[in-house]
Amino acid sequence: MPTTIVLVRHGETDWNRENRFQGHADTRLNDAGRAQARALARELEPESFAAIYSSPLLRAYETATILAERRTLPVERMNALLEVDVGSWSGLTRVEVDARFPEGYSRWLEFGHGWEDGETYEELGERVVSGLLQLAEAHPRGSVLAVTHGGPIRSALAAAEGVPFDEARRSIHVVGNCAVVRLAVRNGELERVD
Repeated sequence: MPTTIVLVRHGETDWNRENRFQGHADTRLNDAGRAQARALARELEPESFAAIYSSPLLRAYETATILAERRTLPVERMNALLEVDVGSWSGLTRVEVDARFPEGYSRWLEFGHGWEDGETYEELGERVVSGLLQLAEAHPRGSVLAVTHGGPIRSALAAAEGVPFDEARRSIHVVGNCAVVRLAVRNGELERVD
């Protein structure tokens, strides 16, 4: 029997609403994001988990804490679940990025790598997949809840679907705030469940 990993994207932040690149910026949930997390906690209530993990960034950790409120499990922070590091684009809107980094922004719009600093999509994908496989090793045949960000979820889906990490933005759509994606880890490979 495989390990099931239930990936959850964090609830909404003001920067989500403002369409700002967040990356490693430590933004908090807004009221809508906390309401999304409470609604998801009710939805996930019938499920049992062997463990709950979270990106250390506040928006994910706050979401995970809300999801864990009625459970006896602690929330464990895991760096592998961090969002992609967008470097100098962090905190900027698309209009601001286009004004400051027009060549990089054009590449990014064409699904290439835009920022000059920070992390590549390949680095993100390798980090995320390695972390998810570690979770599966730690919890064989169990179900694990992992609260993370849009970039890591896309990378995990890319691995499960056999899509190169740098192509994931082109073929795998963004998941919404507090969206759930279920994966299985079988024989060291990620598989999509839902």
